[in-house]
Amino acid sequence: MNRFSVLLLATALSSAGNAWAEDAACSTVKLGDPGWSDIAVTNGIASFLLDGLGYRAESQTLAVPIIFAGLQKGQVDVFLGNWMPAQQSNYDKFVASGEVDKLAQNLEGTEYTLAVPTYAYEAGVKTFADLDKHADKFGKKLYGIASGSPANESIRQMIAADEFGLGDWKLVESSEQAMLVQVGRAVKRDQFVVFLGWTPHPMNVQYDMKYLKGGEKYFGDSGQVNTLARKGYAAQCPNVGKLFANLKFTQDMENSIMDQVLSKQASNDAAIKAWLKANPQVLDGWLQGVTTRDGGDGLAAVKARL
Repeated sequence: MNRFSVLLLATALSSAGNAWAEDAACSTVKLGDPGWSDIAVTNGIASFLLDGLGYRAESQTLAVPIIFAGLQKGQVDVFLGNWMPAQQSNYDKFVASGEVDKLAQNLEGTEYTLAVPTYAYEAGVKTFADLDKHADKFGKKLYGIASGSPANESIRQMIAADEFGLGDWKLVESSEQAMLVQVGRAVKRDQFVVFLGWTPHPMNVQYDMKYLKGGEKYFGDSGQVNTLARKGYAAQCPNVGKLFANLKFTQDMENSIMDQVLSKQASNDAAIKAWLKANPQVLDGWLQGVTTRDGGDGLAAVKARL
């Protein structure tokens, strides 16, 4: 065998042995994290899987508009929290325009709108238009989440337009946790409180609550959550891209894990691992066609970590 033949054989063997090889930049996956309990769960699941496959996950806590800008600039790889239609304006600006890629829809049947305790609902606050009729009981305050969130911006728009008579109401911005502390205080005292609610989230189990109708212009109807990636990410990192395209969640799954965490029965990582141990069958779909970073059996590698 001459030198040229040896070189061809070596090249062929190298190519066959590294068919799964990805760009070195794929070894670390930068996840956008807006600081929400549900995305802490989905990012945690992704991190567990990535670690088992030989990758490193790196979560970056950023406001939603910054996450979208990060995806556009290539500073964030993947975002599992594109809530629709609440983030429609960001979606139109970055995804529909082709600057950011949509990999999959990872959750369906979500709700994301204003909510009240059931006792307020039964007292006549069933729609957005009913809020101002009981303005004094609410103290003319609408409790939102962190500054910059699309939902808060929708509330600001309602106030600015004096929609539903809310022109003299005030948006109270805070973290998700601080908002729910305020809700808990009001519920203990049977006081009226209106706040941003969504599913999945343990708040739906912790509080007897109802979602208000009539705000579809600002919050849409039942929605879904999408997985987004920086442009060209799935082509550059096909194995990781396949994993994120496969990831689908359920509301029961997320609620169960979040409830364990928020009730302080377990850390986020421990709750995720416990759920996966009890429901290992989900791994079959998530890891279909996915290998370890070095081309090994992805499913076996992740299951070994359980």
